[in-house]
Amino acid sequence: MTQPHITLNNGITIPQVGLGVWQAKDGKEVEAAVSAALKAGYRMIDTAAVYGNEKGVGRAIKASGIPRDEIFVTTKLWNADQGYDKTLQAFAKSLERLQLDYIDLYLIHWPAPAANKYNDTWRAFEKIFNDGLARSIGVSNFKPHHLEDLLDHAVIPPAVNQIELHPQFPQHGTRLLCNQHDIAVESWSPLGGSTGGLLTNQKIIDIGHKHGKSAAQIIIRWHIENGSIVIPKSVHAERIEQNFDVFDFTLDADDMAQIATLDTGERIGADPDSTNFT
Repeated sequence: MTQPHITLNNGITIPQVGLGVWQAKDGKEVEAAVSAALKAGYRMIDTAAVYGNEKGVGRAIKASGIPRDEIFVTTKLWNADQGYDKTLQAFAKSLERLQLDYIDLYLIHWPAPAANKYNDTWRAFEKIFNDGLARSIGVSNFKPHHLEDLLDHAVIPPAVNQIELHPQFPQHGTRLLCNQHDIAVESWSPLGGSTGGLLTNQKIIDIGHKHGKSAAQIIIRWHIENGSIVIPKSVHAERIEQNFDVFDFTLDADDMAQIATLDTGERIGADPDSTNFT
C-alpha cells in the first residue's frame, strides 16, 4: 500500500497520513499503538512534550527495527517552555526522551499570545534547524494573524501549521493563508472528536456505503483530497489499520459537495487567541 507524501517548503517530504498519540498513555499503551502503526505501514508519528509519552514513542521506534530515516517523527514545544533559552533546553529534553539524534518536524504547540514569546521561540527554532537537529520547523494552532506576525519576524518560514481541522470546522481562511505562503496544513482532531457527531453523520455514512468504507475512512480521505496532512489518533490496532486503508479510492465532486454542507464554523478544541495554559 503506497501512501502519498507532501513536499514541504524546504524540500523535505512528509507522509500525508500519520499516527497521532495524544492521550495515549506512556508505556505499553503508546508503545503498542506506535508498533501497530509501523507494522501497518505508517511512517509518521506525531507526539508532543505535553503528551507525556515521548519516551514510549522512542522505545517503539527503536524496537521496530525500521531505519531511522524511514520514520518521520514530529514533536512539539509546550507553552511553558517558550522563549529562546527555555526552548533550546526543552528541545534537548524531547530529543533525549525520544532517544533520537534529530527530529523531523518540531512545532510550537500554541501561539500563547498573552505570553508574547513565540517570535523569540522561533529564533530558537531557527537555530535548531540550522544546527541540523530538526529537519523541519513549524507551528501549531496559529491563526492567520499569528502567522502574519511570525512571518514578519522570521528568517525561515514555518513548514507546517497543525490546526484543528475537520468537515465541521474546515478553516478556509487559515488554509488559504497557509497556501499563499507555501505552509503545509496538518489536521488535528481530523475526525471531529468523539463528540463531534461526524462518525455517526448520515451523509458521511452514506458516502461510506457508496465506496465500501467506514465513516472514519471517508473523513480521512476528505483530508487527503484537500491536500492536508492528517494524523488520526487511536490506540486500537484494528482501528489504526483501518485508518490507514484509505489509498485505494477517491471522493468525487458530489461527495465533496455533500461533506461541505457539514461546516458549522465551530471549534471542538480551544481557541488559540485565549489559550495560554501552562
